[in-house]
Amino acid sequence: MFELEEKPKSIASEAYRSIRTNIQYSSLDNEIRSMVVTSTEPGEGKTITVCNLAFAFAQSEKKTIIIDCDLRKSSIHKEFKLSNLIGLSDVLVGNKELDEAVNNYSENLSILTAGKISPNPSEMLDSKAMELLLGITKSKYDVIIIDSPPLQLVTDAQILSTKVDGVILVVKAGSTKRKSLLQAKDLLNKVRGNILGVILNKVENKKDKYYYYYSDDEENKNEAKNNKDQ
Repeated sequence: MFELEEKPKSIASEAYRSIRTNIQYSSLDNEIRSMVVTSTEPGEGKTITVCNLAFAFAQSEKKTIIIDCDLRKSSIHKEFKLSNLIGLSDVLVGNKELDEAVNNYSENLSILTAGKISPNPSEMLDSKAMELLLGITKSKYDVIIIDSPPLQLVTDAQILSTKVDGVILVVKAGSTKRKSLLQAKDLLNKVRGNILGVILNKVENKKDKYYYYYSDDEENKNEAKNNKDQ
């Protein structure tokens, strides 16, 4: 569910707006304009987080684009009920121009679906064509939010982390293990990915579900504490 579109006054919607603000002020020297959202493993809620976070930026008058870089098991097109016949993979191989593949969902929100399944997704994401694409999107959009596969399954998120301003990790309360989170952090550190923080997803409240955002400095102690509490 797109919380910010369907329930803009909910606790979760306010939490996403808070995350947006934290991201905007997370760096005093360099504006965060492009980010990868990933997780340690499947089922932690990264894709719906991508969608709602994009709404948060778009609603603040930021021209925003979602890029589905999960070329193995794409799902952004399903969330937005879009065709996936043309997408990122088609642009990277030169079959389509970016403008031909982008879907304009609203005035400030656009979506680039993954497109056809690729036999070599890691190589495509690590290509010069991908760097060129990100350069073009930065000239057209204020914010780029990338949905990538989980870190512990394939190298795609590591590759993408080297091409963007920052990385956000999504973990599921009561499910994601501390060991898995630390391993994911280590994988990103190995390629010098800029970890912006961790979103703790699916925390139950009496009235609603809500989400927390932690800065990188607090990541380990807060993640461990909340997993213990849950």
